[in-house]
Amino acid sequence: MSTNVLEAQFSDRPGDRLALIDLIRDGLPFDAVAEAARSLGLTVRDLASFGVIPARTLSHSRRSGRFSHAQSDRVARFFRICRKAADTFGSDEKARRWLERPTRPLGGKAPMELLDTEEGARLVEDVLFRIDQGLAA
Repeated sequence: MSTNVLEAQFSDRPGDRLALIDLIRDGLPFDAVAEAARSLGLTVRDLASFGVIPARTLSHSRRSGRFSHAQSDRVARFFRICRKAADTFGSDEKARRWLERPTRPLGGKAPMELLDTEEGARLVEDVLFRIDQGLAA
């Protein structure tokens, strides 16, 4: 299931992306999110420390076994950015270092600080796109 959370976002097949949308709408299963986090060298608690999911919500989702629609959307956005950064920098470790380090194109903020909002995530994606294109970030 975590493979869907991480990989369906980059699939060329619309059916995969549509299946991910259904998963998000139904609420991502807690175990799938935990597994996806582990595959990136993270824990579910890291999602709280990065501001993706509030710690209290994390506890509730663990008990219920599922994230809400809105929480699932935020989690999927976070994984999308992490995977894009890993593709850009060639490894999860290099991506994580970049995500945690303040950078000039983001006003001296670390990309991870901006992933709690859609607009911040878009800004981070724009910087990653510029890096991919060899443009000055």
